[in-house]
Amino acid sequence: MDVDMIFKIAAIGIIVAILNQLLIRSGREEQALLTTIAGLVVALMMIISEISNLFETIKRVFGF
Repeated sequence: MDVDMIFKIAAIGIIVAILNQLLIRSGREEQALLTTIAGLVVALMMIISEISNLFETIKRVFGF
């Protein structure tokens, strides 16, 4: 896993947290929840290839 990927995920987390707080304070709890879910989906889409590489490496190590 690249260090840049970790920084990108951290940046997404910070942005989502700020947006979440702003939306909650303005009385838009539903939109805050949707923003949080969207941030989670974006972060998961970024690391899905890394998870795939991990499983391929595990298969090679154990000979499956």
